[in-house]
Amino acid sequence: MAIFDVTAARSRFPALQQKQVYMDNAGGSQVLDTVADSIRSYLLNTNVQLGASYKLSKASTDAYAYAYKVAAGFINATPEEISIGVSTTQLLHNLSTALKFQPGDELVLSKLNHEANTAPWVQVAERLGLTIKWWTATDPKNPVCDPTELKSLLSNKTRLVACPHASNITGTISPIREIADVVHGHPRALLCVDGVALAPHRQVDVKALDVDFYAFSWYKVYGPHLAQLYAASRVHEQIQSLGHFFKPTHTLDLKLNLASANYELTQSIPQVVEYFGSDPESTWIHMAEHEERLQKTILEFLASDSRVTVIGERSACKEVRVPVVSFIVQGVGSQRLVEEVERRSAFGFRSGHMYSHRLLTDVCGFTDVEDGVVRISFLHYNTEAEVRGLIEVLKEALASLYKHE
Repeated sequence: MAIFDVTAARSRFPALQQKQVYMDNAGGSQVLDTVADSIRSYLLNTNVQLGASYKLSKASTDAYAYAYKVAAGFINATPEEISIGVSTTQLLHNLSTALKFQPGDELVLSKLNHEANTAPWVQVAERLGLTIKWWTATDPKNPVCDPTELKSLLSNKTRLVACPHASNITGTISPIREIADVVHGHPRALLCVDGVALAPHRQVDVKALDVDFYAFSWYKVYGPHLAQLYAASRVHEQIQSLGHFFKPTHTLDLKLNLASANYELTQSIPQVVEYFGSDPESTWIHMAEHEERLQKTILEFLASDSRVTVIGERSACKEVRVPVVSFIVQGVGSQRLVEEVERRSAFGFRSGHMYSHRLLTDVCGFTDVEDGVVRISFLHYNTEAEVRGLIEVLKEALASLYKHE
């Protein structure tokens, strides 16, 4: 088995040279050197309005179009099937506004969703008088998107099912292809998947997954602060245009993007994809193996303390989870533990509900959802030494907090 070269990987992220140890990566990754260089170069040398006939505008227009081609290819889509925007939340709100509904339509929403993949559908249901069915979970300590439970919620009135590819609280990977097969057994049902927590850790193939909609954030995949939405070409006729009446509508972006994606950020996306090299499948595999070792180390430590409860999958197996690890400590507030660690070290992570408010309240039964869980999230550029160092600080912090209860 090839050994992942974490030192080489870290050399590509200038921010990692600082004292800060980044373990809040589920909130946003650090940025590649070439991405930052590309944005700076664009702003200094080719920052002009697109679509004009003069030479520099043509060059910038071509770079922008090329970025869409590369961004689409990253998930095995075509440029006509994607829209790039400021955030996953904004893109899904745009989609919910543009998607065609009929009276009596039903929406099935997973309680494991980040609110980005819930609020747009709740709001459109309220506006149009649609019915919402909640896809919940039976185990509050290890909630999952169970396809069997989903089957019981579907009917010929089902218009849309919304769920995460991986929970941003538990890190658990949902069986999306199996879910898609269940959803598509109903004639008008569409599947909308939030891939934000999964995309930094696994290669995504929207065709193999057979999803109708898929969204993720480039700023959590080593790139600029942008997000991307995919809609399968087969469903484009079901999406109305939000654009000006005189604009064409033959691509998803023309339908949903109210202007254009940020020029300088969009054109830097190819630098992210280039990072995965000429054999991206192998790169992704080695990254996942490295991250599996990181999460195994922290999960084993957490399991050794009887007062700690991990919310999510206890196994470190890369087939079932990504390195997003959330937990609570009996008798110790989550933010209190975070602050105790911060007081002693340069490790950066956080507490709270992470915008998965409904998961923590309705499924996990939290009464203080603002304090929520402690969430530690790794990426491939984190090291085993960093994780071991974190564990030592956690031991000290917990011992101190237990002592002063």
